[in-house]
Amino acid sequence: MTDDPMFPHCEGAATAGWLVLDCESIPDGKLLNIVKYPAETLTPEQAVARAQAEALDRTGSDFLPVTFQLPIAITMLRVGTDFSLQGIACLDAPHYRPREIIGQFWAGLEHHRKLDVKIVTFNGRGFDLPLLEMAAFRYGIAAPAILAERCNDWHLDLMDWLTNHGEIRLSGGLNLLAKLLGKPGKMEVTGNKVYRMWLDAKIDAINDYCLCDTLDTYFVFLRTRVLAGVLALADEQALIRRVKDWLRGQTAAYPTLAEYVTHWGDWQPWP
Repeated sequence: MTDDPMFPHCEGAATAGWLVLDCESIPDGKLLNIVKYPAETLTPEQAVARAQAEALDRTGSDFLPVTFQLPIAITMLRVGTDFSLQGIACLDAPHYRPREIIGQFWAGLEHHRKLDVKIVTFNGRGFDLPLLEMAAFRYGIAAPAILAERCNDWHLDLMDWLTNHGEIRLSGGLNLLAKLLGKPGKMEVTGNKVYRMWLDAKIDAINDYCLCDTLDTYFVFLRTRVLAGVLALADEQALIRRVKDWLRGQTAAYPTLAEYVTHWGDWQPWP
């Protein structure tokens, strides 16, 4: 075994170069009640419903700010310096307790940062990293190798990269990019369903959704490396074929991968 808090099962694997991550969150109804509606005694569900209705009326979207969100699922993919997929980690599986998820995340990021491993996200600068930093603040979790430096070269935000740092709006988002590459993208679950799933105690399904989004992010990452000239298109396609076979071999541990591979299509750009 290794001292890697995220991937102890990857002992003997080739050197890691990247960690691809995605997380899911829900509105924190208790926090909303005590901050936005302190004079009222609302249940968490009532506070969320009221805040969402107000946001929808004000902005046209019921999505609440990152400061009022609580992370409930994080999937990490360990990727080699050769861009091969080496391992999957759904943090704090099978319990998925927010405090333990956040503790494992920051401990793992600290471990890999010291090895010069970089992270890859989709909109991580705008959402995932602020969300996870707020959670570290909530629980009093130290991450000096990350937060003390705030260096710019350890994190590749694919949305930033593809939109020239926000100069355009990437309408369609990760789903569009995944489908352009023939990958599943969104299937039955979408992000706006996560809170309802949480209330219905469907935490396994939330983590399945998070895993599939993380895989889509990985494939978008590979294509950006082709654009950047560090991975040849033929090598990308060969790597993707190997990854598909590798995912088929992981379905016993992650049954949702069977559906993911079933929805997999070939990359056939048009016209």
